[in-house]
Amino acid sequence: MTSPVQAVDDERLRGVRLLLKRDDLLHPTITGNKWRKLAHNLAPARAAGRVVTFGGAYSHHIRAVAAAGREFGFATVGVIRGEEHRPLNDTLAFAAAQGMVLTYLDRATYRRKTDPDVLARLRAEFGPHHLLPEGGSNALAVRGCREVVAELPAFDVVCCPCGTGATLAGLASGLGPGQRAVGFAVLRGDFLADAVAGFVGHRAGWEVDTRFHSGGYAKTTPALHAFADEFTARHGVPVERLYVAKMLAGIYARAESGEFAPGTTVVAVITGQPDPPASTA
Repeated sequence: MTSPVQAVDDERLRGVRLLLKRDDLLHPTITGNKWRKLAHNLAPARAAGRVVTFGGAYSHHIRAVAAAGREFGFATVGVIRGEEHRPLNDTLAFAAAQGMVLTYLDRATYRRKTDPDVLARLRAEFGPHHLLPEGGSNALAVRGCREVVAELPAFDVVCCPCGTGATLAGLASGLGPGQRAVGFAVLRGDFLADAVAGFVGHRAGWEVDTRFHSGGYAKTTPALHAFADEFTARHGVPVERLYVAKMLAGIYARAESGEFAPGTTVVAVITGQPDPPASTA
C-alpha cells in the first residue's frame, strides 16, 4: 500500500521545494503513520487474538488500533492514562464503538506502565495478548515507517511530526547519502532524541526540533489554527491540528528563516487526517 506525493507551490517557502507525502490517504480509518506502524504488527496481533496498548484520552494510536482490530479480526484493549470521564470524547467513543475495551490507569501507575507488576496485572485481567507500546512504537513499527523512504522521489530532507519517535526512527534508518530527517516534536520535553536513538543509534542525519509544539501535547494556539486554515484554503489539503499542523508550521518557519535553504527539496509526511466526529466515524 502506497500513497501519492503532492507538490506545494507557495511563495512563503522562499524557494524551498515542498512535497507532501499523502499518507493521510493510505486507509480510510487507519491513516498515515498509524497504518505504517501497525502493518507489520498485524500478524502477531492476529496470532495472539488480542492487542493491549496504551494511550491518552485523545490518542490517535488508540483510535487506529481499535479500527484495526475490528477490520482484521482481533480483540483490542486500550489502557488509557488518567481517570475515566463520561461522556467519552470523540476519540474514545470511536474506539469503544469499534469494540475496544477501555480500562484506565491513574497517572502515577501509567508512568510505570512498562514495569513487570503492571504488565502482570494486565495479563491476569485480559489474558494472552500482543503488547503494543504507547504510540505503537516498536521495532516492527520502525520497519513499517522505513518503507516510506523507498516510495519518495529525490529529496534533501524528509520531515514528520514526532510524538514517540518511531516514525522519525524509521525515516532516519532509510536515508541515503546526503539526506536528512527532521522530526517536529508535538509535545514538550527533550526526551524524543533519546527515544529515536534507542531505535537507530546516534548516527548522523536526523534531528528533533522541539520549538513548534504549541504548548504541549494536544495543545494548539489560534495562530496554529489560522496557519492550518490558510494552508487548506491554498492547497486543498485538510490539516490535522495536533501533529501535522505543527510540522508544517515548523517547515514554513525554517524556510522563512533560511534554515532550509532555497533550492532544498523537503518532503513532509502527512501522517494523519482530521478526526471525524464519533457519530460518523
